[in-house]
Amino acid sequence: METTSAARRPRALDAATIPEALRITAAERADHVAVRTQGGAQAWTWAQLLERVDALAAGLHRLGVRRGDSVALLLTNRPEFHLADMAAATLGATPFSIYNTYSPEQIEFVVTDAGARVLIVEQALLAGALEARQALPGLEHVIVVDGQAPEGALSLEDVVAAGAQDDFDPRAASAAIEPDDVVTLIYTSGTTGPPKGVQLTHRNVMSAVAIVNDLIRLPEDGRVISWLPAAHVAERVAHHYLPIAYGLQVTCCHDPRQILAYLPEVRPSWFFAVPRIWEKLKAGLEAMFAGLPDEQREGAQAGLRAALEKVRLEQRGEPVPGELAARVAAADEAVFAPLRAQLGFDAFESVNVGAAPTPVEVLEFFHAIGIPVAELWGMSETTGAGCVNPPERIRIGSVGPPSPGVEAKLAEDGELLVRGDVVMPGYRNQPDRTAEAIDAEGWLHTGDIAEIDEDGYVRIVDRKKELIINAAGKNMSPANIEATLKAASPLIGQTAVIGDARPYNTALIVLDADFGPAWAAQHGIQGADLAALAGDERVRAAVQEGVDAANARLARVEQIKRFHIVRGDWLPGGDELTPTMKLKRKPIAAKYAADIERLYGAS
Repeated sequence: METTSAARRPRALDAATIPEALRITAAERADHVAVRTQGGAQAWTWAQLLERVDALAAGLHRLGVRRGDSVALLLTNRPEFHLADMAAATLGATPFSIYNTYSPEQIEFVVTDAGARVLIVEQALLAGALEARQALPGLEHVIVVDGQAPEGALSLEDVVAAGAQDDFDPRAASAAIEPDDVVTLIYTSGTTGPPKGVQLTHRNVMSAVAIVNDLIRLPEDGRVISWLPAAHVAERVAHHYLPIAYGLQVTCCHDPRQILAYLPEVRPSWFFAVPRIWEKLKAGLEAMFAGLPDEQREGAQAGLRAALEKVRLEQRGEPVPGELAARVAAADEAVFAPLRAQLGFDAFESVNVGAAPTPVEVLEFFHAIGIPVAELWGMSETTGAGCVNPPERIRIGSVGPPSPGVEAKLAEDGELLVRGDVVMPGYRNQPDRTAEAIDAEGWLHTGDIAEIDEDGYVRIVDRKKELIINAAGKNMSPANIEATLKAASPLIGQTAVIGDARPYNTALIVLDADFGPAWAAQHGIQGADLAALAGDERVRAAVQEGVDAANARLARVEQIKRFHIVRGDWLPGGDELTPTMKLKRKPIAAKYAADIERLYGAS
């Protein structure tokens, strides 16, 4: 790990609102690149970004956008997202993002719930927006950020040109914003029903970004990659608000499937990914090691075994023998350090994973090769903040202690409760749901079952409503079982464990869309898609090996007795997964009811 310049506490952290923070950062880092695309094909300095923000804010003002209004954003990860979001925020309006995978009906729902009068979109997503608009009489304007706008819509250039004729003072508009004004809405991905609009204030966001300064010393020339959906709280905070407060350079990755290709160019100072990214990277690296010439392979694998032993000793708090430390240092110099440089993980301050349980084996692997991936926990309702492992005190298997300024405790039934300035004021248009979530003392009832150890480190067990209680009354975490299954075989891309009120556990298994075809080709199965592979007995036998390996690591009551390989894939935003790749358990149970019942049929 290397830091390219001395870290410091940014002055923008003293701002009361995000637009104020932007003006401070733009003044201090005027000539430094704020937002760019791969290869620098498009790049704006902080001064240029602020100039564009003010110009678009004037244009939106001329269209009638005022403090408290909502502005919908339907954009991929591109510089214009940062521009549009901050232009609306400068007016004191509430910009919010819509998942790119949403259907016109889903777009209609969130735009109606938010009461948006303006929607900003790009050409690739315009058709769905225009179809939704037909049922949105309150949506007065659609603005297209790229190319020519169709009839009835406006181009970004037209809006900016009109704003130049308006007598608008962006500084005055920004100064009128209060810390408790709503800065954005995060629509939860709706695993159990229609999404809820989480209202986040400027106070929430500034509190969340300030936490980072207490845990990680980001360098002045720090870099991040914008690649997650902007509608997700992790993306909006980590790759939009955080760079504004710290002056970090943002590289936009328009296609999340290409994220690993961006890492070597950017060499991010901070990187966050969901468990599946780390699982697939681990599988790829292990395959690379296995493909080395004999002598190199044996040396790399011996070094990895030694490094894993060192990691496990450190995690148990036991001393590391000098001879073992020397072997690991030699392996790091010869193998792991060059590998980190090749991957783009040679200039990080922190590397994190969250949103779902991560198998311990995956975390140990990356710690062993010198990429200490740390789990964290947060929710849309907590502005993405909550608990995080400090980089120098990572405890594998936990999400770390509560972040500075965040209180945490357990309810009688083990539910995690949190309180602090990062907790939302409530859900949009849903006072009853808000009252259910936040009690009279300000504690947010998270819905997560957790454990807290004597050092204050939190371990998330599972979602309260998703725990499996089998026919014998045994409580189990399906997420833990699913993580164990996926870690056991690279062929398993997704899985949903069934077992509530059942005599034993079963699983629906989806083949990995990348590894499945590659494995098939290696085994002489040519030209087969995922649907065909699901019915191949050779594939089933290989998956069975993975299930057997997972069962060996699970308690008897948790083990998978039978499984069904689903024909095809589960895609984010589809019938089975939310846009953030969480399982939609009830829709899955309904869609695959016949397959599930067969798993519980006669032996």
